[in-house]
Parts: sequence; C-alpha cells; structure tokens
Amino acid sequence: MSDDHTSAHLAANALLVIDAQRGLLCGEQAVPQAALVVAHTKRLLTAARTAGSLIVYLQNDGESGSIDAPGTSGWSIHPDLRPEEGEIVLRKRADDGFVDTPLEEILRDRGAQRIAVAGLLSEMCVSATVRSALARCLQVVLVRDAHATYPIDDIPATVVARVAEHALGDEVELRETAHVVFEHIKK
Repeated sequence: MSDDHTSAHLAANALLVIDAQRGLLCGEQAVPQAALVVAHTKRLLTAARTAGSLIVYLQNDGESGSIDAPGTSGWSIHPDLRPEEGEIVLRKRADDGFVDTPLEEILRDRGAQRIAVAGLLSEMCVSATVRSALARCLQVVLVRDAHATYPIDDIPATVVARVAEHALGDEVELRETAHVVFEHIKK
C-alpha cells in the first residue's frame, strides 16, 4: 500500500463518490466524521470538475425503513455534494458499486484508468467497490480523509476506517485530499 510520502503524484482521471447521502452525513444518524467527509469530498469535486475529470456518484437504494431508503430525505445526495449537469449518478443495491450497474462500462468507455474514491461506508461499500475496481485492473487512489464509517462495538469509527484501508492490500494508493491531482478525460 503506497501513501503520500512514498509514491509519485500521478493524476486520477475519474472521481467516484460512494453513498454521499443525506442520511449518512446529516443529523443524529450521521457518521462521526461527516463534516470532514463533506468538506473533503467537496474539495475533490471542485478539483475534478476544474480538471475535466469524469465524476460518477453511486447512490445506495437502502431497504424500506432504512435511512437511505429511496424517496426519503436520507436517500438524497448531500446538498453540498450534489451532482452537476453531465455528472453520472448510478443507483445501486449491493455494497459493490459494480454489481448490477453500468459502472464498469462507463469507466471503460470514458477511458478511466486511475480513479480516486471517496464516500461511505469504509468497510462496506467503499471497500467492496475498491476491491472490484482493482479486480478490473483499475488503479485506485483511496482518499483517506474523504471516507468514513460508524464505530463497531467499542472500536472507534476512525480505527474501523483505517483498518478497512489496510485490509485492501498493497495495490491501493492512499492519499489525503490535498495530495489528490486530477486530469482531463474524454467526455
């Protein structure tokens, strides 16, 4: 696993924003690091938009009664992170954003080879989607300060997120938001 101190600053040509939904980022049921995730994801979106990179949102369709159930206020994308015209939003039902979505085809058709990943939840949808991206020979930059999760029993949320990062293995590049660079991709 490479980090900010050991690898060259290669540009990503796509940003994948996973489950940046109101129910997970606002109110009493928000992840503990919600404000930081929103601020850092907003910076990533600005950088990717300025560079002309591909931006794809994954939006989870939670079960009926859950905080991210379709049609509820918690299901909508966080207001500070809303997609702009031309950005892609893919609805999903599985943790892995490649399952039953056209994500792979979109990335391939646009020539995305190196994707930066932000979002929720670190050990669930982020991890599953990153593993699938790696299996598809994509280079992945996991943005350390732009993903988060909940505590598990007595394990703090920040520890759960760090363990999830390291469980992904050596192929994932870890970077802080300030060190993620984007480049233009064909539209």
